[in-house]
Amino acid sequence: MTFWDASMPETTLPETTLREMTWRDIPALTALEPALFADDAWSERTWWAELAARPRRSYVVAEQSGTVVGYAGVDCGGEVADVMTIAVAQAAQGQGLGAVLMHWLITQARRAGAEHLMLEVRADNAVAQRLYSTTGFAKLSVRRKYYQPGDVDALIMRMHLWDMNTDPTEDPTEEVPR
Repeated sequence: MTFWDASMPETTLPETTLREMTWRDIPALTALEPALFADDAWSERTWWAELAARPRRSYVVAEQSGTVVGYAGVDCGGEVADVMTIAVAQAAQGQGLGAVLMHWLITQARRAGAEHLMLEVRADNAVAQRLYSTTGFAKLSVRRKYYQPGDVDALIMRMHLWDMNTDPTEDPTEEVPR
């Protein structure tokens, strides 16, 4: 795999490249969104607005053989960063790409100096909840009937990115010589 960070989680993915998202990716993103998020899918207009919110917001796409198979974005606006989106195409699910994208989000938030990373997830999305929990997120609260239609609750989850003994710009997965 080719990545920005050398310390990515292990995966069973074929050659995958992470790169900065551009406006040229919008058609691929709007094609993936309905299959992955149904009623919660972002429109082309939403993607344009998200990309216009840089540099505060950062987005990445994962490509295999020139095809977008995943993407993620984070809003770094101070001590609390927010996951804006994370998605993996159905054909690439179950191979570790979600963990790689989550690692990228965490790294971006740490580099921006955030103390916490927050996200919201559908209460009926057990796969995403498992990824977030194993990554270090903890449930903070519930927003009742947040996702419409369907009156699905949103779980609000938070991860502490660093403590007083850790530099928030360092990658905590790197081994420190003893």
